[in-house]
Amino acid sequence: MENEKIIEKTTQTITDEPKSAEKKQPRNRGRRPSNRAKQQNKTSDAPAKQEPKKTPQQKTQHPKKNTQNKQEKAPKEERINPVQKAVRQIMGNGEEKQKRRPRRKKSSAKNPVRIIPLGGLNEIGKNMTCYECSNDMFIVDCGLAFPDETMLGIDIVIPDFTYVTKNNRDKVRGIFITHGHEDHIGALPYLLKELNVPVYATRLTIGLIKNKLKEHGLLGTVQLVEVKQRDTIKVGCMSVEFINVNHSIPDACGFAIHTPVGVIVQTGDFKIDYTPIQGNIIDLARFGELGAHGVLALLPDSTNAEVPGMAMSERRVGASFDRLFQMAGTRRIIIATFASNIHRIQQIVDYAQKYEKKVAVSGRSMVNVVATAVELGYLKIPGNLLVDIDVANKLPPEKVVIITTGSQGEPMSALTRMAMSDHRKVSVTNNDFIIISARPIPGNEKLVSRVVNQLMQLGAEVIYERMYETHVSGHACQDELRLMMCLTRPKFVLPMHGEYKHQKKVEELAVEMGIDRENVVLPAMGQILELDGETIQLVGEVPSGAVMVDGLGVGDVGSIVLRDRKHLAEDGLIVVVATINTRSRKLIAGPDIISRGFVYVRESEDMINQAQAIAKEAMEGCLNNGIRDWGSIKQRMKDDVSKYFYAQTKRSPMVLVVLQEA
Repeated sequence: MENEKIIEKTTQTITDEPKSAEKKQPRNRGRRPSNRAKQQNKTSDAPAKQEPKKTPQQKTQHPKKNTQNKQEKAPKEERINPVQKAVRQIMGNGEEKQKRRPRRKKSSAKNPVRIIPLGGLNEIGKNMTCYECSNDMFIVDCGLAFPDETMLGIDIVIPDFTYVTKNNRDKVRGIFITHGHEDHIGALPYLLKELNVPVYATRLTIGLIKNKLKEHGLLGTVQLVEVKQRDTIKVGCMSVEFINVNHSIPDACGFAIHTPVGVIVQTGDFKIDYTPIQGNIIDLARFGELGAHGVLALLPDSTNAEVPGMAMSERRVGASFDRLFQMAGTRRIIIATFASNIHRIQQIVDYAQKYEKKVAVSGRSMVNVVATAVELGYLKIPGNLLVDIDVANKLPPEKVVIITTGSQGEPMSALTRMAMSDHRKVSVTNNDFIIISARPIPGNEKLVSRVVNQLMQLGAEVIYERMYETHVSGHACQDELRLMMCLTRPKFVLPMHGEYKHQKKVEELAVEMGIDRENVVLPAMGQILELDGETIQLVGEVPSGAVMVDGLGVGDVGSIVLRDRKHLAEDGLIVVVATINTRSRKLIAGPDIISRGFVYVRESEDMINQAQAIAKEAMEGCLNNGIRDWGSIKQRMKDDVSKYFYAQTKRSPMVLVVLQEA
């Protein structure tokens, strides 16, 4: 009741304002009404002529108070007492709402940030992303991909570096690596041959990079900078903070990229493992801190976005190994896994020690990774447990565990060579118990299936079913992605590291978490995405795609060469050879026909003889008609022979015509 009386009294005071206001009118002569007075005119229910003189009336009602504060004036906001605030709210004054309204950010004064993915989108592997702001640029990851069935003869596939090495080489301040898997470091040597800049990574990742640089003769010529989790590296007008995450390899990191327009979080490959084999759990606290202060954009790992729930802990595999080691009995155990999965290798070593078995490793990459991990202390193997493969062959089968590469059925891997009975030191028999501790990467299912069939035909028992839980993923599933979005609370989401269907699933999860659909962008390779702190937009495209490495050749094999290889593989080759007299321009030998991969000549002599006659007729027809251009003669012979073979076999072999002068 007292408050109501006070409000009533103050309201009455304000409504009695006009008389005293008229006395004070000369003091305001020639002055424009204040914004405050204008707002009160609009919002108050009192007559328009009385309301603008509210401030002078307040001075009249409290003359002593104004006299005391004459020399020390307080801000207007401080002189407003709670009763006056209540009155203004009752009278409909909107001034307080206006004060609470945040000021618009002047983003135009800040340099926008550009994100340019050069790999890792609409595919698995070949991860590479560029960040650009003003005259500064840095690269996140530089990985490779393995060739698919259409890339005949290709060893590996790397990103197209043109935009970096040709157009912006002076802007690049460094390369930042999230972890040591091949799809994140495999292409580094090829980039560093063209661009010598510092490489920043954690300890184990640096060790694995050194192995690759040594193979390419670059060790000692590149600046490798070792960092720790929560370290921050200044990169021109931006900075990169390393944040610990869980993955299937130790020392994996995500990045918080601090830019003039806001913080961008790129998770890298991650999962949430509350019971990791080694190291700490993912630094969820730091992701939460970043989200509390505001994250502009989140670039999450989308590989497992279609899988509900959470990824299992690596320790689940250990429990399966315990059961499988007992199932093996007196047989030799061969386990195929990723060479870089040090957590998995550590568990194999632990159970080999438990069951008093010796451990040998097979496969060049497996030997290199194990040696590096032991040297750096990431892999702990008792002194006499690890033996050479030659020593293991002399031990009883029940005392041996072989860890090998080839879990993806790679044609040249150790396990594939064992399956094809082509391995120099390991022969598979019915006394072998083989465990494939990996899930086939999309596209490798047929290769893995072929290897499994070959091993079974040799008499070995092969464990590859998921029911044995011999593999857990290192990538976040749906619940983990939801948690990451909840912690970081990003304005924009750009799904990375996955095929388009994976990106699309991340979009659905983001919308489910309350993020506007228009703020979820599904980037494509080569697109330039520009962020100014308020908006994100596509502003252009840069050269991107796949560069194929065949032996020592980098990029010299393109679509035309692959097309020819496919043609040769499917239909074979026909070579037509003839000799012409230079002076008389008459045929003096041939045409002879050579077949490779098309038909067996001895069983198709009639068809080959008829093809020779057609080639001769075509050449003589050109010469008799005065055609002297060898290109035209070759094309005529090629067309006629190709038509004949297609009519006879419904196949189109590649036809090459060779004309010699004599």
